[in-house]
Amino acid sequence: MTDTAALLAELRRDADASFVLIARDGMDSVELLTGPISDVDLLADIPLTVDGTPREVFAMVPYRQVRERGFVATDDGTPLRCLLVDEHRYLPLDEVLAALPTDPIPLADAGFDISDEDYAEVVTRVISEEIGRGEGANFVIRRDYTATVDADEVTTALTWFRALLAHERGAYWTFAVVTPGHIAVGASPEAHVVARDGIVTMNPISGTFRHPAGGATKETLVDFLSSTKETEELFMVVDEELKMMSAVCSDGGRITGPHLKQMSRLTHTEYMLRGRSRLDPRDILRETMFAPTVTGSPMQNACAVIQRHETKPRGYYSGVAALFTPNDDGGHDLDAPILIRTVYLENGHLGVPVGATLVRHSDPYGEVSETHGKAAGVLGAIGAIARDISVAPPVKADPDEPTAPTNLADDPEVADLLASRNSRLAEFWLNPQQDDVIGPFTGRSALVVDAEDRFTTMLAHQLHHLGLDVKIVPWDAATDADIDGADLLVAGPGPGDPRDVGSKRISRMSEVVARRITQGAPLLAVCLSHQILADSLGIDLVPLDAPHQGLQKTVPIFGEDASIGFYNTFTARVAPETEHVGVFTGLSDGTPGASLEAEVSADRTTGDVYALRGEHFASVQGHLESILSRDGIRTLERLIGHAFA
Repeated sequence: MTDTAALLAELRRDADASFVLIARDGMDSVELLTGPISDVDLLADIPLTVDGTPREVFAMVPYRQVRERGFVATDDGTPLRCLLVDEHRYLPLDEVLAALPTDPIPLADAGFDISDEDYAEVVTRVISEEIGRGEGANFVIRRDYTATVDADEVTTALTWFRALLAHERGAYWTFAVVTPGHIAVGASPEAHVVARDGIVTMNPISGTFRHPAGGATKETLVDFLSSTKETEELFMVVDEELKMMSAVCSDGGRITGPHLKQMSRLTHTEYMLRGRSRLDPRDILRETMFAPTVTGSPMQNACAVIQRHETKPRGYYSGVAALFTPNDDGGHDLDAPILIRTVYLENGHLGVPVGATLVRHSDPYGEVSETHGKAAGVLGAIGAIARDISVAPPVKADPDEPTAPTNLADDPEVADLLASRNSRLAEFWLNPQQDDVIGPFTGRSALVVDAEDRFTTMLAHQLHHLGLDVKIVPWDAATDADIDGADLLVAGPGPGDPRDVGSKRISRMSEVVARRITQGAPLLAVCLSHQILADSLGIDLVPLDAPHQGLQKTVPIFGEDASIGFYNTFTARVAPETEHVGVFTGLSDGTPGASLEAEVSADRTTGDVYALRGEHFASVQGHLESILSRDGIRTLERLIGHAFA
C-alpha cells in the first residue's frame, strides 16, 4: 500500500475527520488539507492569523452571507465554516485514483423537488412580474435534484470525487469537502474571484451548451454561439461583474476574451476580468458576493427576487469555496471558485441545486431543459446515472454526424464567432486603464447617488477617468448637504417603476433631482433618474412593449448617433419629431423653481426619449458605463460638458 493509499484509508476510518481534497485543472497532483473546524459569523471573523502569524484557511461561504452587503437572504443557519489548515499535502494524482473507492453509490427516491410544470410557471412569473416590471435584467431561479443515499457518507464522498477526477474535464477545481454534518463534492467551472500579488481576477461564465448524444460538433456549437439569448446573457453577466471589479479595483478592471469553457458534458462561454487592488482579501470577497451567473442583476434586487420566488433557502449553492493562503508580503492570496456543479450530502440526503438564467427572451420550457442538462451533467459525472444519458429525454444523435475536434475553440469558424463578439463592446473596458488621469474635468467633484444599482461603481470609474473626484453615496444616506456640495450631482440608475409614488427610493431620488434643478446646479440623471427628471418636466412615462434589458441600440444623442447599452423596462415618451418640451414655470410636483426649457433627443418614430438637456442639466436613458456602450465615454463627456457649461 502506498503512503497515499494509507493516508486516504485512514481518513475513511476516522468518522470525526475533517478534510478537503482539491484537484486543479491541468495539475498532476491532488491537494489534501486537514485541520480543525471553526464556524464564524462574518467574513471579517475568518481567522487568518494566530498570534500575529499568518495561517492558511479554507472556508465554505454560504449564500446567506450576502446579508453582509445589506441584501436580503433567508438565514437558514448554514455555517460559514472554516477549516484551519494544519497540514497541506500534495498527493500524486495517479495514486489518488488508484486508492479511492469505485463501487457505485445507489440513489433512491430520486427526482426534482419542483415539477417541470411548476418550474416553468415560476419562470413565466419572473419574466412577466419581475423583468417585465423593471426589477432587473436577468435572474437565476434554482430547483434541486434530490435523492436518498444509504451508504457511508465519507466513502460516498470519496467515490464521487474519484468519479469526477476520472471522467470530468475542464473544471477549475474538482473538490471534496468533508466536515461534520456537511459534505460537498463538485467540479466548479468558474473561479469567481482570485486575488494574487495585488491583481484581482474574476471569471464570468454564462450560456450553457449541453452536448447532444454522440458529442458536440462544430455545427451544434455554432448554433449555440449564434443565439441572441446566450450572447446577451453573457454580456449582462460581464456588466454585473464589472460593477464588482470597479468597487474593489483602483483601475476598474479590464476585459479579455471571450473564450470557450469546455467541460465533459457542457460548454460555456466566458470572459476574464483583471484589475489592481490593495484590499484585504476578505473585503474583496465581501464586495464580490456573489456571482451574477447564479443570482442575477442588479445584484441587490436579484436577492429580493430569489427571496420571492424560490421555495427554500440556498444553503451553500451560489456561495464560494475560498482558500486564503499566506503570501510573501505578509498577507494572503485568495482563490475562490463558485459553488455550482456540486453535490451536497447531509444526513443521507443528496441535493444537486441547479438554476437557469432568465432573461427577456427566455422560453420557460427551454429553461426547464437547461436545469435537466445541468443536473444530468453533475449526476453523470459522479456516476449516479449512466454517463451517456440525461435526466431529460435524450436527444437522438445523427449517426452520420461528423466527430468534433477535441478543442472546438481551435476551429476557425468558432474562433471568428467568438472574436466577433468584442466588436459590439466598449473599447474603454477592453483597454488598460490608468489610476492617475488628467481628464477634461480635473479639479471638480462629483457625487453619485446610488439608487440600488451598482452600475454606479462603473460610472464612477468613468467619471474618474474624465478627471472628476468621485464619491458614491446610497440614496437613503445622501444628505441635502451632500447634494448641495458637489460640483456635479449624478443621480444614478436603479430598478423599479419610476411612477411608483409609494416607493421611498423613488420619492427620494425625485427630491434629489428636483433640488439640483431648482438650484440650477450641474446635474446628470441616468436611466431611472432620467425617467424621474422627464416625469418632473411633464413628459409621459410608459412601459415598453418588450423590456430593453441588455439591449444595444444606436440612437441619436443631440446631433450624434451613439451606440449605447440599455437596461430599461419603462421609457419617457413624447410625440414623434418633438425636439423641445417647452418652457416650464417650476416642476410638476409643485417645487418652486425657475422656468426651464428642455431639449429632447428622441426616437423619430416612437418618440422614446433617449436624452434630455437644459440649463445646467442633462440626462440619458441608456447606461453609458455598460460594456455595450461603444460610444459611452464620449457621450458621457459631452453630457457632463453641457451640464457644466
